[in-house]
Amino acid sequence: MRFHRHLQASLLAAATLLLAGAARAETILFVGNSFTFGALSPVWRYRAGTVTDLNSEGVGGVPALFKLFTDEAGLSYDVSLETHPGIGLDWHWTNGFAKLDKPWDHVVLQSFSTLDRDKPGDPGLLVDYARRWADTFSARNPAVDIRLTATWSRADLTFRTQSPWNGKAIFAMADDLSCGYGQAAKASPRIKGVIEVGQAFSRAIRAGVADANPYAGVPFGQVDLWAWDNYHASAFGYYLEALMLFGAVTGRDPQALGVREQAAVELGFSPQQTLALEQVAHDELAAAPPEHCAAPAATPASTPSAVPPSASVPAAAAQ
Repeated sequence: MRFHRHLQASLLAAATLLLAGAARAETILFVGNSFTFGALSPVWRYRAGTVTDLNSEGVGGVPALFKLFTDEAGLSYDVSLETHPGIGLDWHWTNGFAKLDKPWDHVVLQSFSTLDRDKPGDPGLLVDYARRWADTFSARNPAVDIRLTATWSRADLTFRTQSPWNGKAIFAMADDLSCGYGQAAKASPRIKGVIEVGQAFSRAIRAGVADANPYAGVPFGQVDLWAWDNYHASAFGYYLEALMLFGAVTGRDPQALGVREQAAVELGFSPQQTLALEQVAHDELAAAPPEHCAAPAATPASTPSAVPPSASVPAAAAQ
């Protein structure tokens, strides 16, 4: 009898340990700006109570979409985000270091929309600070999965505003951003890779799912990936971004979310729109790495400080 009681106690303890291990959620941190928090769309405050906004600003954003996707897939993720409008990874280094310097399981980093506000298209600042952050997060957790999010072509800079991409094809800016993020990933062995959100936008346009030029009007049956300012994303654009993040981080196929995916229903997408965006994400995640990049110039190594610089960087108003 004593043996049976001992056996039952042992089995109960083992089951408790197994359940505790199974219940542990993987932690993931999203670091970015308004392209991450979903500015100018319903995504901005979407399901804010399901994620932890480290700035306590009530943001749900793309991380909340990611969280819902993982819940629907039967996965357990504890999602945190730290975002601020109009900035790059250098701003977070100066202003958010203490909030972010923790042992995360996954980290997704997204920087300024033109790579460098003062030198559009120049990846130097991104390369430097992506490496600093990768070293910092890896020091806290050597097994951390770190990825970079390459963002999309801005229609305003392509069709209306003077920029290095004005007058070029709508795909040109996304290609340059992809190359810059790729250079940053190659500069640090601790960065696992680049999530090609901008290339997914381009794929959606090439496939006829999305419109190429919102200034000319959006044809019937296509979606507009941009918000009213034509450089932030629309709900469709942020949804595609979240699908790409979900697929890259979890290894799950976005198409498995299906036609009745809950966020798409709540955001008012048609079944056809939902399936089309899932297909685009599936195809981009399955695609070979982009081949449009020239060999990057060598970037000198830098040694990050144990603490961020003390100089303050003012918040910028634009992305």
